[in-house]
Amino acid sequence: MPIVHYRSRRIEYEVHGSGPAVPLLLATGTGGSYKGWLPLQVPELSKRGRVVLFNHRGVGASDDDGKPFTTADLADDMVGLLDALQIPTADVLGAFMGGMAAQELALQHPARLRRLVLTGTYARADAKRRMLLDHWASLAARGFAMDAMVRERMLWSLQDETLAQTDLIQGMVEYLSKGDLPMTADLFARQCMACMEHDTYDRLRRIQHPTLVVSGRNDQLTPPRLLREIADEVPDARLVTIRFAAHLVMVEAAERFNQLVADFLDEH
Repeated sequence: MPIVHYRSRRIEYEVHGSGPAVPLLLATGTGGSYKGWLPLQVPELSKRGRVVLFNHRGVGASDDDGKPFTTADLADDMVGLLDALQIPTADVLGAFMGGMAAQELALQHPARLRRLVLTGTYARADAKRRMLLDHWASLAARGFAMDAMVRERMLWSLQDETLAQTDLIQGMVEYLSKGDLPMTADLFARQCMACMEHDTYDRLRRIQHPTLVVSGRNDQLTPPRLLREIADEVPDARLVTIRFAAHLVMVEAAERFNQLVADFLDEH
């Protein structure tokens, strides 16, 4: 379990692959750990160079001081990890909360970023997203059962055709409810609050990095219009909408997603 220290806090990470390509940093969303990238993204994306995975504060072996935090704070954590690993510049792929932190990284620390990939995220929460995140935080605060929380999130993250695969869904629920993705209810609630407060919309035009925005057409958690808002505002951005996928586009359309990301990162 590799660990680096940043501002007296531990950050858990893994590095896969090798080669001269600019390293790729993967930033996960709420309620998950870097293990989510291992089955589908790491085997393919590590063929082109180093892939760096890490756990946000409080997840797994990464330390948490118990205080509220913002997506800008998470971006600072990412810089701390890059510093510790002596990586001056990285490509960054962020999903949901990780995508929000990646936006702040591009804005606050532009020299540390070469190319940016955003999926299942937004620049500013609308009323529905705020209500949903507040609902999730409330469920966590009331000690809602983990398997029920997992099912609740799946309803917003997967398309109907995937949800219909009952054996698959049950397996996912069992895996995610066993504590394999260690996180307290309080931390999940604070993650939800950070996402609620995230707002980069009026600053998006300052992001000068080539940016790929990937949307799942059937995404209910972050509908395509929210991804289009980002692509319309970031000067050098392109939007790709994958037809047969929802919020977890990197899972439901993994082959297409991985190829899009690899092709984008390898452009000259």
